[in-house]
Amino acid sequence: MRNRHAGEVFTTSDDEIAAALLDVSIPTLMMSMVHMTGDLGLIRGRLRPAGLFLNEVQGFMSEPDKAEVRALALEVVRAYRDAGCPDPRPLSGDEVHEMMEWLVCGEVSPEYVPMLLEEMELTGTDGRRVTPRSSPADRAGFPVVVIGCGQSGLLAGIRLKEAGIPFTIVEKNAGVGGTWWENSYPGARVDVGNHFYCYSFEPSDHWTEFFAQQPELQRYFEDVLNSRGIAPHVRWRTEVLGADWNDEDGTWSVRCREDDGTESILTARAVISAVGQLNRPKMPDIPGREDFTGPAFHSARWDHGVDLAGRRVAMIGAGASGFQIAPAIAPDVSRLTVFQRTAQWMFSNPNYHAKVGPGVRWALRHLPFYGRWYRFLILWPGCDTGLEGARVDPAYPDQQVAISARNEFVRQMFTDVIVSQCGGDEELIAKVVPDYPATGKRTLQDDGSWLRTLRRDNVELVRTGIDHIETDAVVTVDGRRHPADVLVFATGFQMTEVLAPMRITGRDGLDLRELWGERPAAYLGITVPGFPNLFLMYGPGTHLAHGASLIFHSECQMRYISRCLDELISGGRVSMEPRQERYDDWHERTQREIATLVWSQPSIRHSYFKNSQGEIHGVSPWRVVDYWAWTAAPDLKDFVIR
Repeated sequence: MRNRHAGEVFTTSDDEIAAALLDVSIPTLMMSMVHMTGDLGLIRGRLRPAGLFLNEVQGFMSEPDKAEVRALALEVVRAYRDAGCPDPRPLSGDEVHEMMEWLVCGEVSPEYVPMLLEEMELTGTDGRRVTPRSSPADRAGFPVVVIGCGQSGLLAGIRLKEAGIPFTIVEKNAGVGGTWWENSYPGARVDVGNHFYCYSFEPSDHWTEFFAQQPELQRYFEDVLNSRGIAPHVRWRTEVLGADWNDEDGTWSVRCREDDGTESILTARAVISAVGQLNRPKMPDIPGREDFTGPAFHSARWDHGVDLAGRRVAMIGAGASGFQIAPAIAPDVSRLTVFQRTAQWMFSNPNYHAKVGPGVRWALRHLPFYGRWYRFLILWPGCDTGLEGARVDPAYPDQQVAISARNEFVRQMFTDVIVSQCGGDEELIAKVVPDYPATGKRTLQDDGSWLRTLRRDNVELVRTGIDHIETDAVVTVDGRRHPADVLVFATGFQMTEVLAPMRITGRDGLDLRELWGERPAAYLGITVPGFPNLFLMYGPGTHLAHGASLIFHSECQMRYISRCLDELISGGRVSMEPRQERYDDWHERTQREIATLVWSQPSIRHSYFKNSQGEIHGVSPWRVVDYWAWTAAPDLKDFVIR
């Protein structure tokens, strides 16, 4: 059987191949050439990338070198085509490791290789799919309820269906996608390269942009939902109100309410929460907010019935969402006033709005393993390198603006990028250059569109605090009125209120949100003592601020959950929950580690990572490779199993 990542057989003409090669990543192309020929000599000579950096997929190779590779590739691809596109010979682990290090222009520590091989699926097998040990009959008697049908809830459904475990997904929205269903505001797009921001076992060669916009992302999840046959298992437009553990029979009673107000109860042996952390919009507590008489809405509840053309728009908030909205609407509105509490760090990404050329799509579809190596090329620069850059050097002076010499270098680099786009406007520079350490909050990326927007004649950036809102204006603390016809609140989400507003009660009526307060925690971000057979995806302490992607984390978590479920079913057990000491130790170590990283610094006053006490409980401080290893399989000694 042909390896599913070896590419489709093709009869493309020489001229068409040559045209396609003008589009592709040359270092990635050379990886595919090794597979086509089996000859690692292709990467042992003079032709090689000069370096690897985020979103720089050409490896800083010179134009003459790239042209030489294309000429050589045309011969290799032609010969491969004329031979009937044979399935390439399997490469050894040492050969693949050599290719990895060639591509990244540096060392790839051996501890990363197993994780990367699993992620790349060069063998054509889905390494994160769990083969159950339990019998089909026993699995059929173990119903599971999944809360939410975003990317992690859909993933849970896929894995449960593969395992033959009956399940119901309860989703409050009318369709799949979670954040990509809800955030349909103008300009909404992903900030992780799409050829990595997709399931490892469901790659897509159809992306039209390298950082796809919301409609295309939502369509991807819808296509996966339908192709995998998950839709019949979903109850749409139904909200989970809460869930109660029944110790006598080892079941959960999940309370649901449909759109029409009808309430029902689902009985499950296990519950998987996949509701996310950036799920509930956060509205600012500004006096007079309700007095505004024009249209007013949160960015995650965008009112597409409101025509912004020719109107005065006031946008409160300019973080990740506002950063995308402003460039998208500024050309159409008569006036855009952007109210920003804190300037945002950003780095340059020339591909941020770039289209995927037809040659790239051809290569992804036809050249052996091109898509898998391109995925690796996107993954590796953000795989734990950002975490080391976020570490505080206690001996570094003046930690108000930088936390280490390395962080100061990054601050200067980011500052130079920002200043270079301000056209010498000193007033604007003073507004847009942050006064806190680089990467201390969510770092944004841009290709120049943000600062071009702020320099438009019809756009004003206001950094003065808001005093109140009137019927037709926003008034700042200096008494200035900013007239507006429409209010947009790009004010983020209630990240610290995990699982709100559901009420989850465990053994002896223990209320999960009361237990947590503003300090949510879960062992490995997945399980909580006192709440048997409750599993969390994207739980506390698993938000990624330093690399990889939430889809990668979700795949790690769901494999762990699948193996927990199989332990319960195959052993005929009633319940499992983490031991209190393991939970406490995990949370204590996580908090200790967070304190060593830039996100926790006191100079960062406004951050959605922090609770009202300035503590961080949602973000992962751990290396991606460590989390992958820890979640490969549950250690049963960590659990109380009945």
